[in-house]
Amino acid sequence: MHARKQQLLQRHRRHRRLALAAGLPLIAVSAVWLWWLPGPLLLLAWLLHEAYFADHLFYSPRDDYRYQWSSDALAVRLGADGSLGLAHLDGVAQADTLLLELRITADWRGRLLDPAVLIETDDVCDVQTFERGCAGVRVLNLSGMGEALAAGRVRLRGHYCRLAGEAKLYVQHNADYAHQRMLILAPHADDAELAAFAQYQRAQQVQIVTLTVGELEAENYQALGLDRPAAAQLKARLRTWDSRHAASWGGVSAADCFQLGYFCMQLPAMRAEPLLGHVSQVAELSDIRPYRQGNALPLPGDVDGQPSWFNLLGDLRGLIEHYQPQVVVTPHPQLDPHADHQATTAALFEALSVSTHQPKTLLYYANHLHDNDRWPMGEQGHGVALPPALEPLSVEGVWSPCLSPAQRLDKHMALGLMHDLQGALPWKKRLRRLLQWGLAARRWPSLSTDEFYRKAVRRHELFFVHPWRGRQD
Repeated sequence: MHARKQQLLQRHRRHRRLALAAGLPLIAVSAVWLWWLPGPLLLLAWLLHEAYFADHLFYSPRDDYRYQWSSDALAVRLGADGSLGLAHLDGVAQADTLLLELRITADWRGRLLDPAVLIETDDVCDVQTFERGCAGVRVLNLSGMGEALAAGRVRLRGHYCRLAGEAKLYVQHNADYAHQRMLILAPHADDAELAAFAQYQRAQQVQIVTLTVGELEAENYQALGLDRPAAAQLKARLRTWDSRHAASWGGVSAADCFQLGYFCMQLPAMRAEPLLGHVSQVAELSDIRPYRQGNALPLPGDVDGQPSWFNLLGDLRGLIEHYQPQVVVTPHPQLDPHADHQATTAALFEALSVSTHQPKTLLYYANHLHDNDRWPMGEQGHGVALPPALEPLSVEGVWSPCLSPAQRLDKHMALGLMHDLQGALPWKKRLRRLLQWGLAARRWPSLSTDEFYRKAVRRHELFFVHPWRGRQD
């Protein structure tokens, strides 16, 4: 999965180089007639690129999202005033999650500015944003609007886009998983907060397990006079602290937060050679035990401290059998391409295959995507439409709880406790944001700089529901 994203990124860069190669001869020819013209042309080309073409969008915005639903849909008719007409209303008002699949086509303005759908009721106005130039099937998230939809009080309005007159509504009835015993797997400190802060804040019994210490990309700490290994070690200590204590802002005690101490981007190598220890790439560390000292339970990996896949499976199995979760929250095995995220869910599957306890449900989240680095698109506080699925993706269910303004504020503050989401943007990103603000009308949170504040602090949290059917061969 990680390799696929690298291939898409390489293809994106190749296309940019080809466009540059095609444009340079035209600029050279223009210099023959007007010697001063190449400079302004190059500046204009750079400005347009930064404002409109710098997104990592690795697919055509005219592609359909290809979800394959296991449940039947209700036919919906979109009226001239944007109202939604349903032939059948059974269960709509009581549904916790409502998903509307329809075709959205950007108009000429939606090729320059981000097209969006405004979803209005008598007391709520949500905005869900899509790719510039989109012309295909997309999935809106109407969760939290069941009663208004059943009463005919939901209206849709295209902003820089047109909406098809016919749509399909998928009605989801889930248990409130936050009221079940929950185990959240976070490959790195902050993954649990990004994906599920509001749910663990509401949870009655929850444990958060962070697999890695996240010691890579510690260049900022070298400004303190540290060499590369020492900077990575400092970052590992900080992110270990984050993983154990930041969740207390959401009411989860340190005793319910476990740090397993494995090393960042080494999980795939561990999986390939299960019995071997795989040391940190930069921090000159080979023992996981120093980062596990605050854990409330002894775990199998404590015996020899080896960063091995064998120990990781033992740790996960031990936690699952001790806490016996009914629900496990983990990265999506198809949508999330990050190598550590993929390995986390693979480790869960292997641990469950030998565990004496089996959960009832897996909830999948995606903090990264293969094809679109901006998803969820739009601004902080807006709703979360379903992510791009350019290859057929089977969906057994979706759970998308709504966050109140107070929950969104708490989530924002929780992200602020994470050291990896702090600090100033590089000057190039600051300049790009300024250009996109002025030319493309994009907005970012005023109190924070990291892109995850825009992506994660939303009206919804989103999980794909996978009923777990016990040990699978």
